[in-house]
Amino acid sequence: MTFRSTSLSDWLDHQQRVHPRAIELGLERVRAVWRRLGAPVPAPVVVTIGGTYGKGSTVAFLEAMLAADGRRVGAYTSPHLLRYNERVRVGGAEVSDDLLVDAFARIEAARVGDTGDAEGLALTYFEYGTLAALWVFAHAGLDVALLEVGLGGRLDAVNIIDADASIVTTVDLDHQEWLGDDRDSIGREKAGIFRAGMPAIVAESDPPAALLDAAHRLGTDLRRAGHQYGYDIHADGTWRWHGGGATLALPRPGLAAPCQHANAAGAIAVVHALRARLGWNPAAIARGVADARVGARLQRFDGEPALVVDVAHNPQAAGVLAEWLRREPSRGRTLAVFGALADKDVSAIVAVLAPHVDRWYPAGLERDSPRGLDAASLVALFGASVDTARIAPPGAGVGDALAAACRAAQPRDRVIAFGSFFVAAAALEFAARR
Repeated sequence: MTFRSTSLSDWLDHQQRVHPRAIELGLERVRAVWRRLGAPVPAPVVVTIGGTYGKGSTVAFLEAMLAADGRRVGAYTSPHLLRYNERVRVGGAEVSDDLLVDAFARIEAARVGDTGDAEGLALTYFEYGTLAALWVFAHAGLDVALLEVGLGGRLDAVNIIDADASIVTTVDLDHQEWLGDDRDSIGREKAGIFRAGMPAIVAESDPPAALLDAAHRLGTDLRRAGHQYGYDIHADGTWRWHGGGATLALPRPGLAAPCQHANAAGAIAVVHALRARLGWNPAAIARGVADARVGARLQRFDGEPALVVDVAHNPQAAGVLAEWLRREPSRGRTLAVFGALADKDVSAIVAVLAPHVDRWYPAGLERDSPRGLDAASLVALFGASVDTARIAPPGAGVGDALAAACRAAQPRDRVIAFGSFFVAAAALEFAARR
């Protein structure tokens, strides 16, 4: 029997049960259901955004720039922080439960086919969400759709759509069990979103050779940071973008991390590559750079102590966070609330941040995800970079760890919460209550 419900939460619970695995890379099943839906095309112009780190920020810059130019933009991102609806935005607003439920009902009917066989074509939670976004976008009268890759690129569900331009933000070690154990292997997977003859933007300052080789072999219109475009940052954070004969004087990015100039520059390279179809409006680009916002990217909450929330969950992201901490020294101590999933390189993350953290508050995530580390297991992976005297007793969840850190903090101290989207979500809820 085909599943039916008018409740979004019921649909999300159902999706968790349909496929025996949370991740199942491959395009055959999701493409078959997409075709049964009538192969909805999300927008006249589609941009696919991949990379190890910086995808969400790049989407935010593109969304803000294009909206400032009067374009109707759809953005599909993942994961969400507080509400599933965050994943699908139209015109800058999260879509309603009703729209998502309608899309899921159509997907379910297409999945089980004419026989009504509940086994049907098994889709993962992410594949349901991707198809729902494509369906919603196709009926929303968009000018541009922005599709963020969930994992990898070549076999990710968003790759059933041929993008008019694609960008790979960065390439680093993450999800090695799915993508490979070195940057070349991971780079090849991420290059799978490129298309022959289409703009392929590489925002990584030092990309692996395999990524560039794949782009060249495919015959893409390759546009690489430091080659086809570049940027210069001034001491006050304002900057200049240049590429393809164009030069822009730009304000400090609205997102705080040092890497955000690179993310914004890559987004501008996308707009420049598509200027024949989307136009080239320097004022709108500058406004978008300044106005872009995305949750839990060095998001600061004032108070005593100040709270900073970030989704840094791999060594590369930890390095960005460490550089920000170095540039923005605390007037007092820095207390870190940290939680991670079992597939993360905890010792490498901790080693990068250890010089900038005075005391650690490990948070268990075993109640949030089957892959979540409990606090004691997390501490066991810290390695030698942190003296045990700097680690608070393990055993607490994120809320408990945050409360403990805030109780211990002096007025000039700051608390940073990072390590997983689960940590960030709990920290945002904590910030709303205090």
